[in-house]
Formats: sequence, C-alpha cells, structure tokens
Amino acid sequence: MKLLHTGDWHIGRQLNNNGMSLLEDQTAVLQEMVKLAKQEGVDGVIIAGDLYDRGLPSVDAVQVFNSIINAFLFEAGIPVYAISGNHDSSRRLSFGQEFFKRQQFFLVTDLKDAFEPIETPDTQLFLLPFIDPIDARIYYKEEDPDSLKDIQQVIGRILKDMKAKFDPHKAHLLVSHFAVSKGKDDTDLRSQMLSETLRTVGGLTSLRSDLFADFDYVALGHIHTHHASPSERVVYSGSPLIFNKDEARRKDRKGVYIVDIKPGEVRKKFVELPVYKEFFVLEEGFDRLIDRDFYETYPRKRARFAFDILTKNRKELEGLNIRAKLEEIYGPEIMDITIHSQAENGRTLQAKKRQERLSASEEEIIGTFYAEMTKGDNLSDYQRTIVADILSQLKEN
Repeated sequence: MKLLHTGDWHIGRQLNNNGMSLLEDQTAVLQEMVKLAKQEGVDGVIIAGDLYDRGLPSVDAVQVFNSIINAFLFEAGIPVYAISGNHDSSRRLSFGQEFFKRQQFFLVTDLKDAFEPIETPDTQLFLLPFIDPIDARIYYKEEDPDSLKDIQQVIGRILKDMKAKFDPHKAHLLVSHFAVSKGKDDTDLRSQMLSETLRTVGGLTSLRSDLFADFDYVALGHIHTHHASPSERVVYSGSPLIFNKDEARRKDRKGVYIVDIKPGEVRKKFVELPVYKEFFVLEEGFDRLIDRDFYETYPRKRARFAFDILTKNRKELEGLNIRAKLEEIYGPEIMDITIHSQAENGRTLQAKKRQERLSASEEEIIGTFYAEMTKGDNLSDYQRTIVADILSQLKEN
C-alpha cells in the first residue's frame, strides 16, 4: 500500500499569530499536495490530526478544507484517513462520519472508534485521535481517579487492545497525534517544538517511541518538523507550512512522506512542497539592513521578513521610524521587529525565551499560582485530578 503522510494543516492559522491570514498559502500548498498524490499514484492520504487551527474554525477555513478533501476524494479518487488533533473539536468533526466513510473519507475523532482497523488487501490502518487520560478512563469505565492517569499507561493499554485485532498476514499502520520522544528524556523533542505546545494535562507528556514497536509504521502529527521523528518507523510528517518566526529562523523545509508499506517492509521518502512565499529572519544592525549591497540579495517585496535589530546603544535608534524605513525597502509583509542589545546575542535571547515558554505547562502554571496564593502549599493529588479534568473540558470546548 502506498500512502501520502501529512498532518498539522492548522487551516485558519495566522502567521506568527499577528493577524495575517495564511488561508491563501494553505490553499496553494494543499493543492500542490493533491498534485503530488496524483503523480505518486498513492492508494490513500493520511492526515495525522490538527486539520484546523481551532475548535470552531471560520467559514473560510471550512471551505478550504472542504475543497481539498473533495479534490482528494472525487477529483483524484484517493481515500483519506484522518484523525482529530488537540487543536480540533472532536465533537464537531464527528458530524456525518458514517456518510463520509461511504465516500472513502475515514475520520476518527473518538477513542471508541479507534480499535476497529480499516482493512485493505495487505494493510490494517488504526486511527487513534488525540485524547486526554480522562477520555480513556471514561471509555474503560475506570472509576478510580488514580487509574489510567499516566498517558504511558493509557496508550500502552490502547495499543495492547489494538494488537489483539492484528491480522498476522498484513502490515500494521497507526495514525496518531502525540508528542513522542526517542526515550525518557524529551529535551531534544522540546527543542524541536517551535509552534506547538507539549501539554502535560493529567500526565500527558511525551510518549516513548518503543511503545509502538508492534506497528510497521506510525504516522504522527503534532510536532511541526519531520526532523523530530524519533525513529525510522515512528515518523512525523511536520506541517506543510512555516507558521512563525522561529520556524523561519530554523529554515525548516516543509513537505510530506510518501510511504510504501507491505508486511515486513516499509520504504519512505520525504518530498518537499513548493514554498508559496518565503519568510526570512534577518539579524543585523540597522545600518546594514538598509544598506543596498545587503538588501538587494533578498527578494524584497516578494517575501515576508522579520528583523532582529542588533545595537550597542538603543539611543542610536531614537527618532527613527524603523518600520516605515524597512517597509519602504523590504515591502509591507514585515512579521516582527525586535531590538536587541548586541551584548546579548539575538539568537541566545530567542532560545532563552523559547525554553521558558516550553518549560511551563498549564498544570505547572496553575500549581505555581496556587503555591503563591497559599504561601507555599502544593496541589494535592485530588486537586491535580480536578485541574486535569477542567483543563481537558476547556480544551474540548
């Protein structure tokens, strides 16, 4: 079976979270994905979660998604295998699932539907949407609040039940949407997460890749770079677009995987998607940024830019209309302007900010606040369970 593995479309997302719509970019790159699927002659397309950027997407975002799914199903005649991610509303996406199946659009949003594989002549596809531990406790009817509290235990139990459905004569493929690391230490995984959150609600932290050893291929979503893939067969496709300044700084190349899978053998290749509009992050002094010899090396007024302006003395920039001058040279699509003291290198500062952002989860922030308000008390196990359940409900709503 030959498949195109993609995920994290986040249709409706704004670039750099500054209000600039990416719908035009997303439409263009997803249309390129349809072309690639046709050229490669794939038997199906995997979308590993986060179809939309929010639980209640805009009308325009829904129209873009609808047009692309129609292109896959009816123009190209290619089945689609999809799951809901942590940015999606599983309840809203569950509408019309039985009808969609008849059109070869297999969309799983609820744990109860994850255990029945989709059967093809040589492959079983299991679709496991993003869940919190409370979802598993409800499904398994566990009343003990300490049972299935840890996501490792939750996923371990789910995968064991899936394995009971394995046909030994077929390949086994899992589609899911979690943070998966190579081992116990997820430091490297955190460093890759430039536009996602590593949620620890109810113990939901990164999973170990060895949990998935029984599957021939695991098509993951959630982390937006394919470089975060923990192994050869547990793989992130990454997002199809750059979403923010940090990803642009890293010069991520976006694309999809083409996967050939059959019992006992998996071959894959990463195929880059065309860049709709380039995004450059320039870290220089202001005088250099406005120097003709420097700026003429860039596709001005045809690309997007962010600037980390280095200066030894901020007073040197006083009275200057920095944005107006930069827009005059580089064009109007300036995503960010930040001024840094040269004593503190811009990259060092950005790395420090990223680390601070990644190191605190929702639970940790609430726990810290509680300790401050109670002058040193920590949340009890019971209180942590309540917090986890409330955050899970907020995510769902």
